[in-house]
Amino acid sequence: MTSTLKVVLAGCGSITNAWLPVTKEIEGLQMVGFVDLIEDAARKKAAEYGTPDAVVGTDLQKVLDQTNPDIVFDCTIPEAHVSVTLTALKHGCHVLGEKPLADSMENARKMVAASQEAGKIYAVIQNRRYDPNIRNLKAFLQSGAIGAITTLSSDFFIGAHFGGFRDHMKHVLLLDMAIHTFDAARFISGADPVSVYCKEWNPAGSWYDHDASAIAIFEMSNGLVYNYRGSWCAEGLKTTWESDWRIIGQQGTVHWSGDQNMQAQVVAKSEGFINPYNDVQIPTEPAPLKIGGHAGLIRDFVQCVRTNTTPETICTDNIKSLAMVFGAIESAQSRKTVDIQW
Repeated sequence: MTSTLKVVLAGCGSITNAWLPVTKEIEGLQMVGFVDLIEDAARKKAAEYGTPDAVVGTDLQKVLDQTNPDIVFDCTIPEAHVSVTLTALKHGCHVLGEKPLADSMENARKMVAASQEAGKIYAVIQNRRYDPNIRNLKAFLQSGAIGAITTLSSDFFIGAHFGGFRDHMKHVLLLDMAIHTFDAARFISGADPVSVYCKEWNPAGSWYDHDASAIAIFEMSNGLVYNYRGSWCAEGLKTTWESDWRIIGQQGTVHWSGDQNMQAQVVAKSEGFINPYNDVQIPTEPAPLKIGGHAGLIRDFVQCVRTNTTPETICTDNIKSLAMVFGAIESAQSRKTVDIQW
């Protein structure tokens, strides 16, 4: 018999539509509380979920005291992540939160330390890791088909007309989007960031108030170099939201468009000015284990809570991806290469 895990949801905005449907499919998962600064939003979400008798409130601590949950789902805005997570951990709850881990490296370190002190799991939603295409790519690279990876490049170019708060955000591309790409770079390469030089700018004619374009060069562990180019103010010939990637190894190269399109060539034999190459088929795994975006991550997190194992996006690892974001911002502001620390 599956043990029951009680869950409180903090933050009842639109992002919860990616969370709540899967919770109904997980056996033994019980939503017992809904918290939002706007009480009507929490009450509406509880009713939509089908638990009108759940505890509803605007104060997380009070709802935790009334429900005594095992888990808190943090779907609040980034600025609220630190208070929600620290409150939940202090109460003895495991936490799964929306990206980014925190709104600053200082707060991120506090949250990681609190998780370790409490002996509870704190993990972060990085839903793009749980995409079957990137899983297939990772498996191919781990096979050694192109040799050790030396260079990684990604292009992200989309003319995104959001309207609303993003049009007025500082560092909008790096803060709001690049965490996905930087985390994917770490996942694909298996390397961690060492230093970064970044240039931010706002193109002429931009509909954003602040810099919406960036180029960054990261030095990664094992001598690997990762090159990021991106813009949310680039009309025409858009890339996928997963970026367009080139992964160079000692014996070949993979090009991935961010979707199902992948190409690979490897050295056939070493001769002449330019070596001859063979095209290589990248196998498609029939059913990669960790897929499903938000749903896959939530299922994996719950299983880790039940088995006392470690999620892939545990805070002690995810903080490295966040450090890439804030390192890039610091470099752009200082116009200097910045060492990355977490």
